[in-house]
Amino acid sequence: MTALLMDDVFSWLEDNWFAEAVRGTAYLYPMLESVHIIGIALLIGPAAAFDLRLLGLGRRVLRVTTAAHHLLRLSHLGFVIAAVTGVVMFLPGASLLADRGSAPWKLGLILLAGLNILIFHRRTYRSVADWDLDQPTPVAARLAAVVSLTSWSSVTIAGRLLAYT
Repeated sequence: MTALLMDDVFSWLEDNWFAEAVRGTAYLYPMLESVHIIGIALLIGPAAAFDLRLLGLGRRVLRVTTAAHHLLRLSHLGFVIAAVTGVVMFLPGASLLADRGSAPWKLGLILLAGLNILIFHRRTYRSVADWDLDQPTPVAARLAAVVSLTSWSSVTIAGRLLAYT
């Protein structure tokens, strides 16, 4: 029953006017892909730089709070760009893309990355004043950095598999 309902949802997504416009407008899909890749770069590049700071790179010269203030804003912008363009690119081929093995992996890894962010900011980052500059980063923060680096890299790999398999 659930599979039939999902098939109906995917068919509806593919058949709506917006999906038709994406499918039928010359050069729109490749432009969306290009903007999606820019979004990914803005998401993962600054996030990776912040994660490296959490792992100790530059700990004597750059405050964690300063890195967070500048880098995570870009990362948030990148996430919004990547998410919006990703959803728009999903619509025209929802049934086909949802049927690929990498689709649940990509979604699951995005959820893991989001959960990691939530836990880090709700718990670990609250004590940042104690380890902001020239102090060893707590194990929980280093673990969050490793999970972040791994999950966002894996989301990218799953996304490429989704697009090309």
